[in-house]
Amino acid sequence: MRPERQQQNWRSEAGSRLWLSGLIAAMQHAEQPEVRRQPVAPEILDELRAQLSLTASFRSCPISTLRH
Repeated sequence: MRPERQQQNWRSEAGSRLWLSGLIAAMQHAEQPEVRRQPVAPEILDELRAQLSLTASFRSCPISTLRH
C-alpha cells in the first residue's frame, strides 16, 4: 500500500481498527515460542523501523474516535 493511501486510512475509524487488528495478529504470531527462537532477517527489521517511523507522525492526531 502506498504511504499516502495508508495515511488516509489512519484518519478513519475503520482504518484505525484495521491497523490495530493487524498489530494484534502480528503480536500473537510473534509470541509463539517456535517463532521467537528464529532470527529476524535484517530486511524485516528495516521494514519494521520504516513502519514505526510512519505511525509516529500521527501521534498528534487522535487514532480513534471511539469512546472508551
